[in-house]
Formats: sequence, structure tokens, C-alpha cells
Amino acid sequence: MSFFSALSPTPDSRLPLFIAAVLDYLIGDPWGFPHPVRVMGWLISQFNYFAFKYLRSERSLYWAGVVLGLGLILGSGAVSWLMVYAASQVHPLLGLVTDSILLASCFALRSLRTAAEDVLQPLKAGDLVQARAKLSLYVGRDTQELSAPEILRAVLETVAENATDGVMAPLFYAIASAFIPFINVAFLPLAYKAASTLDSMVGYREAPYTHLGRFSARLEDRLTWLPCRLTVLTLALRSLQPLYVWQMCQRDAIKDPSPNSGWSECAYAAVLGVQLGGTNWYRGVAKQKPLLGDAIYPITAEKIQQALQLTRYCFLLWLSLGIGAIALSR
Repeated sequence: MSFFSALSPTPDSRLPLFIAAVLDYLIGDPWGFPHPVRVMGWLISQFNYFAFKYLRSERSLYWAGVVLGLGLILGSGAVSWLMVYAASQVHPLLGLVTDSILLASCFALRSLRTAAEDVLQPLKAGDLVQARAKLSLYVGRDTQELSAPEILRAVLETVAENATDGVMAPLFYAIASAFIPFINVAFLPLAYKAASTLDSMVGYREAPYTHLGRFSARLEDRLTWLPCRLTVLTLALRSLQPLYVWQMCQRDAIKDPSPNSGWSECAYAAVLGVQLGGTNWYRGVAKQKPLLGDAIYPITAEKIQQALQLTRYCFLLWLSLGIGAIALSR
């Protein structure tokens, strides 16, 4: 075995892609499982404590954020490579299993469906108090006073936004990893997951993260840009009205300050014929989100199920195309 072949932990990258997709569909994120995101979150919290305790200037906080961002992103990919490589030295099958489990932890298709159903179940039963409490576990907005239509909007917005950064972008980077020699399939998805976790924890314009999280927020925007546009394109083609969906995104998505979430949400809104956005409350402060799409139909539990089905369709299509492209390239 040559040095370079030894550096390639996964000989056939189609297998971990397929196995990870099956694991996510059947199991998702088991309760109590040591999920990589939890480890990332702990590391970010420890770094934040150090940075805010010892650093004072805006410049030092910014460069600390650069170190945090690059360190966690590159480190996450490197740790996954080391784990798969070490497992492969014990037995190639163990390397395959390790790569597949790490990759499955990057996919959130089942988790997204579980979260939506967790809120919809009490809502269908007319228990607004329980539905609001469940929703508060998944969104950052205030939920105590939300009406049933506002709860439905919040769930659909969560499904539409997380379809890109929680499902399609990790799959995009998994397929990309398969075409890069000497790295395992979970390398780029875990690195992307680190960028996404950084953005959710420190990527805010408000204090105290204004300077510490600036680098991570901008990097995550750039890493998500292409998968997001490809997801919008896939949804547009699936709707059989690609021009209409694209025109709606050009009209409304560009109003959202986020270069990606607005496009993802607007694409789902256009395909489903609903309107997203409006007034959200955060810690008692109202924040106006741009209106996305036209309110042709009301947002219902059925529309949310359709959104989940659209995400599943996109995922399976990309997975099939990715596995096919890998097979042709061998």
C-alpha cells in the first residue's frame, strides 16, 4: 500500500453517503448520543469565556474570532479524518462505519421532521400552551403570546430555513468530499457544520458578539451561498414553475438581510403558495422581517408536511445524482 492510498480512509465514498442517509432516516440524532455539534458548542462557549474575560479592544476580539472560526472549522474536519483513518487501520469496515456515523450526524432531515411534528401535535389538539412551549425549543423568537397561525408560520419558516443549512448544504459538501482525494466523506460536512454552529452561537451583529462573531458569520454566509442557490433551483424545477419561483425570489428574497435564509424561505413560500415573514418578537423587542411570497393559501399543518416532503425530494435527488456521479468518475 502506497503512502497516498493509506491517506484515503474510505475507498468507496458511495457507501458512507448511502449508509449515512439511511441512518438519518431511521434513527436521526438519538437522545444522549455524543453529537459533534454538542462538542463544538462546548468548545465555542469555553473560547467565548476566555475572549470576553481577557480581550477588550474591537481589533483583538475580531482576530480572536478569526482564530476561533478557522480553528474550529479546520479542526473539526481534521478530527473526523483522524478518527476515520485510525478506525480504518483497525479494519476497513470500522473506518466505513465511523465515516458513515460522522456523516449521518451532519444531516438533520429526520430531526427537522421530528421538530415540526413535535409542535404540530399539540397544536392539532388545540393545546396552544404546549405548542408554544415546544416551539420555544426550536426558535429564538418569543413564543408566549403566539396565535395558532403565527405558530404555523414559525414552524414553516424553521423548516424552510434549516432545509438549506441543516440538510442540503451538508449533503452538498459530502458529495464534494467524495471527489477530493485523501479525505473522508464526512470531512467537509463536519467542517461546514462547525461553521454553521459558529454562526448560530456567535454570528450576531449585537453585542457582545459584534466583533468576535463577524468572521464566522461572513464565512458561513459564503459557504452556504452555493448550496442555497442550488436548493432554490431544485425547488423551482420541482414546482414545474421555475420562472415564477425565481421571480418571487428576485422580488422578495433580496429584501432579507441574510444572503441565504431569505432565498431558502422565499423558495418554499413560492412553491407552496404561502407568505412568510412579518413581525417577530425577540426578548420583547419587535423585529420586522420582509414578507416573502404571496398569500395565495393559508399556512396549515398540511403545508408544513408538503415542505418536509419537498426537502426529502431534494435530498434524495441530490443523493442519487451524487452517488451516480461518483460511480461514473471511478
